[in-house]
Amino acid sequence: MNPRIRTTLAAALALGAGTALALAAPLAASAHVNVDPSDTAAGAYTVLSFGTPHGCGESPTTRLTFTMPEGIDRVTPTVNPGWTIEKVVEQLDAPRKDSHGANITERVSSVVYTAVTPLPSELRDVIELSLQLPADAAGETLAFPVLQECTEGQTDWSAIAEAGEAEPEHPAPVVTVTEATGDGHGAAVAADAPAEHEADTTGAAASENATGSSDDVLARVLGIGGLLVGAIGVVLAITARRGKKQA
Repeated sequence: MNPRIRTTLAAALALGAGTALALAAPLAASAHVNVDPSDTAAGAYTVLSFGTPHGCGESPTTRLTFTMPEGIDRVTPTVNPGWTIEKVVEQLDAPRKDSHGANITERVSSVVYTAVTPLPSELRDVIELSLQLPADAAGETLAFPVLQECTEGQTDWSAIAEAGEAEPEHPAPVVTVTEATGDGHGAAVAADAPAEHEADTTGAAASENATGSSDDVLARVLGIGGLLVGAIGVVLAITARRGKKQA
């Protein structure tokens, strides 16, 4: 092969590989457990939607444990037909009053979703938890660590990045609480409603989130393929042109 053609081919392949890596980086980042709150105001009732990625390579996910930060006492998990649900309760050191003035002696410390059938690594799901954000947490960042257990291995999404440091490999999903608006009880009915009712009203949103994520990944993959095909086309065109000149 002509040295110039060989150099051109190497450059084009390097360009295509570099572009593929650049576009693949967002795909790797999207593997994090993401959380999307419906409301972030202090004292507000909110529905947290956790997008579940594949965190154990190609091993299917069998269990997800969501740990609640201090200040959150009650949690209403949304029914998901693919999972069984368990709320883990712990006793408080001393009784305290909730937002309605009632005394409480225990809190939900974590919620465990166990897969009826292990979730394959190429699929994702959305888990939704309804809860009330602490009324005195405006300006704070609340972390919701998630332990993802798989058929083989597990991933603990619990690392917290320090200010000025790079994001850790397995960061915990976080919610930044904003200033309160109103009395924070506008969504009380939704938060206190039975889980079966929440499944009816939030199932469509979960489906939309899952579909949107799949479409986004497909678009990126197609984009990478298009760039690689374009790079190969440039090489072939240059090769053909030089071949004609030499002839």
